[in-house]
Amino acid sequence: MAFLRAYLRASTEEQDAQRARADLEAFAEERGMTVAAWYVENESGAKLERPELFRLIRDASPGDMLLVEQVDRLSRLKANDWNALKLHLAQKRIRVVALDLPTSWMAMTASTDEATQGILAAVNAMLLDVLAVVARKDYTDRRRRQAQGIEKAKAAGLFKGRQVDAKLHARIGKLLDGGMSWSQVCDATGCSRSTILRVVNARKAEAELAG
Repeated sequence: MAFLRAYLRASTEEQDAQRARADLEAFAEERGMTVAAWYVENESGAKLERPELFRLIRDASPGDMLLVEQVDRLSRLKANDWNALKLHLAQKRIRVVALDLPTSWMAMTASTDEATQGILAAVNAMLLDVLAVVARKDYTDRRRRQAQGIEKAKAAGLFKGRQVDAKLHARIGKLLDGGMSWSQVCDATGCSRSTILRVVNARKAEAELAG
């Protein structure tokens, strides 16, 4: 029996990775299905190695479906990394279903017509590639505009860099001091392990300076 596994991603801790959960649940229910497992993380879509995404791939059985709100939640990857991710998915025979890719919805219904099934699979694969390329272009365009804006702000003496979320970092430190594991802190705060690492390293640096 094929399972539906939902993947939710946001780029930073300040963004709500769970934002699209209700839409994915409603989409599945409309088709008489239930999401069997949720995988949520705050990581860049331009990064191939994402812990929760690869946990989903490891957990999946052949024929399972990976449900995302939009293709850009799955990938803003470079071409080589996108091809590598597709290979991982293909090796487990995981089918991608995206709300912004109607042809992928066909993966949720079985077809006895082998020819039609093959055509739909080919069209869907092509469109998935197109949307992945568009997502990557959007990412690189935004990065370029951001860099241009920073340079302009620097020239005007206005750029201060990214500000640390002091409240979040203090809370993480308190939870760690209370004996929580990194995984428990992630669950309690919604932050990523990379944020916890930054807090740990910052505290080490402060301790070394104090010593």
